[in-house]
Amino acid sequence: MKTNETLDRAEAERLVETYSDLILRLSYTYLKSTEDAQDICQSVFLKLLQPPRSFGSPEHERAWIIRAAVNLCKDHLKSRWRRSTVGLEAAGEVPAPAAEEGSLLSAVELLPPKYRAVIYLYYYEGYNAREIGDLLGEKPATISTRLDRGRRRLRDLLEQEGLA
Repeated sequence: MKTNETLDRAEAERLVETYSDLILRLSYTYLKSTEDAQDICQSVFLKLLQPPRSFGSPEHERAWIIRAAVNLCKDHLKSRWRRSTVGLEAAGEVPAPAAEEGSLLSAVELLPPKYRAVIYLYYYEGYNAREIGDLLGEKPATISTRLDRGRRRLRDLLEQEGLA
């Protein structure tokens, strides 16, 4: 017979295996910092597991996790701590390897966060504009506009690099 601790551990492992990549990538699109994205990922799992939550469907669970990650990223970007600190690269550390210059990833990283997030959710996670709107708390028309403007900016960036 399995104990509650064993079931809790199994559930935590399932959640991490299922959602950690999604949370890390989405958080990185907002924060552009691997370490900050990892912190957000950990915070989402803590919120999810304490107290344990139950969802009506896997889609509801996934939507809650995305919404929690987005909200934590926005809170982090607004925090006083973030505005009053300096990154390690300013202290002379070796910067993390950047995306290869001229790649699609480097062009996407140049987009403003509101465009990076919707492009990521649309192309990498397969959500439509209505679903993204629900996740981000925006109207579907706003998401469609951001997708269109993000695509145009991305196209312009790629043309400047001679990749389009």
